Amino acid sequence: MRALADPQRASDMKAYMRGQFEFVGVPTPMRRQIGKSLPPLAQDAQALLRIARALWRKPEREYHYVACDVLIKNARLFSIADLPAFKTLLQKDAWWDTVDALSGAIGDIVAQERRRGLPAQEVMDAWLDDPDFWVRRSAMIHQLGWRLQTDTERLGRYALALSGDPEFFIRKAIGWAFRDYARWNPVFVQQFMQKHGPTMSALSVREATKHFKSQ
Repeated sequence: MRALADPQRASDMKAYMRGQFEFVGVPTPMRRQIGKSLPPLAQDAQALLRIARALWRKPEREYHYVACDVLIKNARLFSIADLPAFKTLLQKDAWWDTVDALSGAIGDIVAQERRRGLPAQEVMDAWLDDPDFWVRRSAMIHQLGWRLQTDTERLGRYALALSGDPEFFIRKAIGWAFRDYARWNPVFVQQFMQKHGPTMSALSVREATKHFKSQ
C-alpha cells in the first residue's frame, strides 16, 4: 500500500473522517485488490486475530480496513469464544467505518453459532447494555443481512431498549436495522413503526421507512 500512497487522497480521506485518523491514500477497490494478491493466510482463528491486532497497531486507517477484510472473509472460523476479542478491536480507534465492518463479521459469527443451537445472541443481549455506544450500535445492527432469519423479537426489543438513546449513531442504527429488514418483511416493519414510531426518534423512523416512501 505504501508503494501506492497518494498524499492528496490521504489528506481528503482524513478530512472526510473529521481528521481523526491518518491515511495512506489507497482507495477501497485498490486496497481489496492488494488483499487478493497476498498469499493465503493460515486458516486458524487465533492466528488471524493476531494479524488483525498487528494491523490495528499501525496508525493509518487502511490497515484497520484490511484487518476488517480478513476477519469478515474468515468469519466462519470464529466462535462465541472469540466475540470478546472482536469487541476489543471494535472499541479500539472506534468510528462508524470499522465498527460497522466488524459488526458484519460479528453478525456472521452469531448467525452460524445460532444455527448450531448455541446462545450467541445472548452475547448481543449483554452488549446492548454496554456503556460504550459503539458496542450498543454493534448489537443493534448485528442481524443486518439475515433476511427472513432475523429474530424479530430481538429486533423490536433492541429498538425499544435503545429508543431513548440520545446518541446519533444509535438512532441511525435503529433505523438502518429496520430498513434492512423491511426488504424482506415490510409488513412487520410497517406495523412496528405504526405502533411504536411515536416513542422513537424522528431519525430512526425516517431511516426505517425510507423504502416505503420511495415506492
